[in-house]
Amino acid sequence: MRILIIEDDREAAAYLAKGLKEVGHLADLAQDGETGLEMALDGTYDVLIVDRMLPQRDGLSVIETLRRKNDQTPVLILSALGQVDDRVKGLKAGGDDYLPKPYAFTELLARVEALGRRPKAGGDVATTYKVGDLVLDRLSHTCRRGDKEITLQPREFRLLEYLMQHAGQVVTRTMLLENVWEYHFDPQTNVIDVHVSRLRGKIDKDFERPLLHTIRGAGYSIRDMAD
Repeated sequence: MRILIIEDDREAAAYLAKGLKEVGHLADLAQDGETGLEMALDGTYDVLIVDRMLPQRDGLSVIETLRRKNDQTPVLILSALGQVDDRVKGLKAGGDDYLPKPYAFTELLARVEALGRRPKAGGDVATTYKVGDLVLDRLSHTCRRGDKEITLQPREFRLLEYLMQHAGQVVTRTMLLENVWEYHFDPQTNVIDVHVSRLRGKIDKDFERPLLHTIRGAGYSIRDMAD
């Protein structure tokens, strides 16, 4: 997952980011509320970890602003303010979970990963995805490009589904490992490369315009370059 940490304590933020990266997540840092809000509104994060007491804009204000803008990215609030009233106030501001400081990293990691597994809020879940002339139907579990029906194995279907959910974006190996294979570590195998190669052979072979692209050093992206 890609996680944004909004925390003004440099040492605490660096410790947290290091721990998240060691288990395979991507972690960005913001050390004040204004910068954190601007980064969060970019919309590329799976989970936000927000300290309550921040310079320039406090954490609850950051969360309330995100919710007013209909940004439903899950938020874990971290705070030295751990009384019941404090937790209630944080949840009412739009936080999804609240963890008082000091905390155990293992508990924080479990809470973050639980938030990352939640279905995305803010509307009905799409049942059909379309990129160019490629169409994936989640209900009928079918895939078609143009007039050609494409047969996919279950893992290939899930891989394509995840890529199409993030059409136009770069999808990293870590994102695929966690969301398609449900690994929270890198098994150091070529399992992703093999499946991507097979999928590319099915959805791009015999078609004039490729849709599945390798982004060197970053991951993969599915997009119609004609758009």
